[in-house]
Amino acid sequence: MLKCIEKKMIKKIFVLIIFVLFQTNINASSFKPIIEGREDAKIKLIIYESLTCSFCADFHKKVYPELKKEFIDTGIINIEFRNFPLDMAALNASKLAHCNNDGKSDILHFLYSNQKKWAKGSTIEELNSNLSSVIKLFGKPLDEEKCFSNTELETFILNERIEGVKEFDINSTPTLILNDQKFEKTLSFKNLKKAIEKLL
Repeated sequence: MLKCIEKKMIKKIFVLIIFVLFQTNINASSFKPIIEGREDAKIKLIIYESLTCSFCADFHKKVYPELKKEFIDTGIINIEFRNFPLDMAALNASKLAHCNNDGKSDILHFLYSNQKKWAKGSTIEELNSNLSSVIKLFGKPLDEEKCFSNTELETFILNERIEGVKEFDINSTPTLILNDQKFEKTLSFKNLKKAIEKLL
């Protein structure tokens, strides 16, 4: 998605991840994960995604609406959206998605639906400016500069990425975990539906 992104922006996120790995007193548990569906749903679906990933945006556009209608809203599936930022732009976008700390997914979906408007630029300053402009269209007040500078939130997001690698060997996005098992088929609603129905 970010064809003109500078390599240093990608390198910086890996430096941050290494820094977080070596922290001994990390407490980011005050942040809520983004979850939809009934807590006692029979099927648990986790999706690791990066907000600059065009395939993740395709999931939100082409797969998620049917998944929500048929399985989430009917109480069959509980879905958790987990962070796996691939670059600094995705990290900062994730900060906006979590900044209200309400566990709601509306900002996340909004950012994916408007990905082409903000996920462009050659510097992090330009990307942040694009993000700030787009988030103002969301219709609810959000102090994006405060979100961007929240180091505790940053740690929470990077920890989700680190735990994804440790627990499920995540190395690309989007990656779906269906009842603790990786979904290995081509990602389409048809294939996902078949896998879900086998678990019912």
